[in-house]
Amino acid sequence: MAKYRKKPIVVEAEHFTEENKDKVFHWITCTCDPAFIDGKPVIKIQTLEGVMIASLGDYVIKGVNGEFYPCREDIFKATYELAEE
Repeated sequence: MAKYRKKPIVVEAEHFTEENKDKVFHWITCTCDPAFIDGKPVIKIQTLEGVMIASLGDYVIKGVNGEFYPCREDIFKATYELAEE
């Protein structure tokens, strides 16, 4: 079995929090809809794999081809480090 390492790339991302939920929603340029699940704000994002839901605390990532997708905070922090402010 071969092993592979993820190529180092720089992506844009925003932390989806209560304080900046409007900023994140307006930053996303693909089809997305604000919604509520159990009374909490979420963003439904149209991705290449179908509709994915960004919940409060998730990061929303803009990929290398301009696509947007949500990522859980723990996975984001294990996978990415700050490249620049």
